[in-house]
Amino acid sequence: MPLHFELVTPAKLVRSEDVHMVVVPGTEGEFGVLEGHAPFMSTIRDGAVQVFRAAGAAPEIIQVRGGFAEVNEKGLTVLAEHVEG
Repeated sequence: MPLHFELVTPAKLVRSEDVHMVVVPGTEGEFGVLEGHAPFMSTIRDGAVQVFRAAGAAPEIIQVRGGFAEVNEKGLTVLAEHVEG
């Protein structure tokens, strides 16, 4: 079962897709999120969000600056202050 991932900035919805896993640069350290992860909320630091579209695939790297990440029953939402590119 895929994980629903959304990446949002104050200006727009950057991404909304189903993926295998996402690794987020939390302020307390990086954390990975797979389908079925327990509900969780964290602030994020400047760094790279790694998006794995499939198991064993190379990650797509998205640079973000600041914000929050929330995991709930619907999936993972990253609310970033700024996304590079």
